[in-house]
Amino acid sequence: MIPRGLLMNLVLGSLFPAGLAGQQNPASTPPNGVQEFPVVLQQSITAGKTPVGTKVQAKLSIATLVKGTVVPRNAILSGEVVESTAKNHSGPSRIGIRMDSANWKNGSMPMKVYMTPWYYPSVAEGGQNLQYGPTQPPSTTWNGAGAYPDANSPAYKPFPGGEPAKGQAVPDTPNSITSQHRVLMKNVESEHRSDGVLVLVSKHVNIKLDRFTTYVIAASDLNAK
Repeated sequence: MIPRGLLMNLVLGSLFPAGLAGQQNPASTPPNGVQEFPVVLQQSITAGKTPVGTKVQAKLSIATLVKGTVVPRNAILSGEVVESTAKNHSGPSRIGIRMDSANWKNGSMPMKVYMTPWYYPSVAEGGQNLQYGPTQPPSTTWNGAGAYPDANSPAYKPFPGGEPAKGQAVPDTPNSITSQHRVLMKNVESEHRSDGVLVLVSKHVNIKLDRFTTYVIAASDLNAK
């Protein structure tokens, strides 16, 4: 017979596998009182290009405790784009995403949460920043975590020192992991509309959200920790 304590550990281990930054326990409501959901979008979204009404899904990066219910890691959050305006000479870039439900294998939950200007950057194992997002200069279209270099750009170097010579072995590159600490998107702010919807706004760049970054969605603005 398996001891009760060991059995409980096995059950918890199966429910909450290593997720965001190696965290194994479900995330609960933080001290600021606003429930946070770290998620990875299942499609890219661009302000002004992705129309209002577009259905959106995101995968939860870590099990999250919500009012006594554990929403497991990899649960699918579903919602839609509620505002989408490209930056132009007369106004800023604006994008609003509302998630209305979470669904997983053995359950579901209604919710009303929005994309916030926070995200978890990727870093190299050992603490070296991969220099993807906030350190890159703004471009015409920006992905919320910084503009990824264009593969056709002279500045694009997939390996240290550029492309390896013909017949040369590809050099080792560091493995990327997700940081334990969320940061604000550069040049992006949040704004509450009169109807309570939270919208991302940028006067400097056209906001683009990609499928590789861990973003934070919540019911309201988040205070810096």
